Amino acid sequence: MLNKKSKFELVELPYIDVTEDPVRPELSLEFRQAYGRKIFGIKDEEGDIAAVMCFAFTHGIPKSVEEMDAMSRDAAMQAVHRAGVQGSKAIAYTVWAKKKGGGKHMVNEVYKMIKESHHIDRLITLSPLTDMARKFHLKNGAKEVQVNLTTQNFEYEVELTEWEKFRDKAKKVLRIA
Repeated sequence: MLNKKSKFELVELPYIDVTEDPVRPELSLEFRQAYGRKIFGIKDEEGDIAAVMCFAFTHGIPKSVEEMDAMSRDAAMQAVHRAGVQGSKAIAYTVWAKKKGGGKHMVNEVYKMIKESHHIDRLITLSPLTDMARKFHLKNGAKEVQVNLTTQNFEYEVELTEWEKFRDKAKKVLRIA
């Protein structure tokens, strides 16, 4: 069976105009890049950025931006002692499309990246408490994890293949890292 090549390319972005972010425009570029946080975009066939998504990496599920900030700081500090491996949870705290359909394609490309990583076991959102965010994530295959005072969390399942499950069991039995 042939693997269909995506028409989008996931790229890490060194700069974005934060005022374009309709979800969290109050968060500075410095905040988005601190403590191992990352900004990704997807380039379309024309080479234009079709969507943007910002991530923090944590060991837990934050209920607010402030909690995510503290958790990602903690994960970054722990990473110093773990050869740079930071946080097993990828927290997507903002996403927006610059072109029609970009948001959905962004979720698909990020899902592929997370699945291929060897240290991230969950892809979770820290979404605003809006009906639009809820509908977007549920429509794109996420499951609701919890509703908080000012946010809501959704999870995109990162399911392992049977081979990956077997490999992980074998590593535990053989005590291989």
